[in-house]
Amino acid sequence: MTWNSTMSSGYSSLEEDSEEYFFTARTSFFKKPSGKITEKKDVEKERELRTEFSNEEIWQRIEQYNLLTKDHLKMTLGAGGLYTGFIKVQMDLRRPMTVQGSQRRAGEAFYLPQGVSNTLHVSSNTTVKEVIVGLLGKFTVADNPAKYALYKRYRREEQVYTCKLADAEKPLFLRLVAGPDPDLLSFVLKEQQTGEVMWDAFSIPELKNFLRILEKEEQEQKDAVIRRYETYRQRLQEALLEVRGPS
Repeated sequence: MTWNSTMSSGYSSLEEDSEEYFFTARTSFFKKPSGKITEKKDVEKERELRTEFSNEEIWQRIEQYNLLTKDHLKMTLGAGGLYTGFIKVQMDLRRPMTVQGSQRRAGEAFYLPQGVSNTLHVSSNTTVKEVIVGLLGKFTVADNPAKYALYKRYRREEQVYTCKLADAEKPLFLRLVAGPDPDLLSFVLKEQQTGEVMWDAFSIPELKNFLRILEKEEQEQKDAVIRRYETYRQRLQEALLEVRGPS
């Protein structure tokens, strides 16, 4: 796999994603016609997609894909039905990551900026698990890859859904089936959604780094509250002086 870091302003849900399938956004505030509840059935159809194509079908789909793509990230068919291409992954991470190597101090924890995405050059044999490992390696992340999961985000009528991918699934195949339109399919890296943070999975240095980060954020919040109320106090005093008038 090869890599290219980019910045993206793609949609990012702020809701807690505790289920394998979950609603993340409405694209319209207009009321939907009554008696048309098809979202659940549509989601279940995602499980019924074919996972293999003949060489002829692959060639036809790649030809169609390359005609539709607008960013020059085309797919290439090789020998034996193996094909290569590009997928973009948005990094939607809420918790700090621990890094290794020389770019940052080993064991240091940091938050990845919101909106970061990566373009990966992968093959049709590249699995979700390999994509996660490769993404963490790109940022020299020392965390256990099992802490993270790859999701696919797709649009159904007026709604956007997100679905967690299994480790053995092939992202490039999903990209080929959906076509190049990111509204129809995009990939997002998230932390594993377990409902609770699995603190036992973190090392002592990681936990200490988290505490330092939380203490810093707490102090920043305290300072902001103090500044805000100092401003209110000053304005209140000025208002009282205006009401009382000169003594």
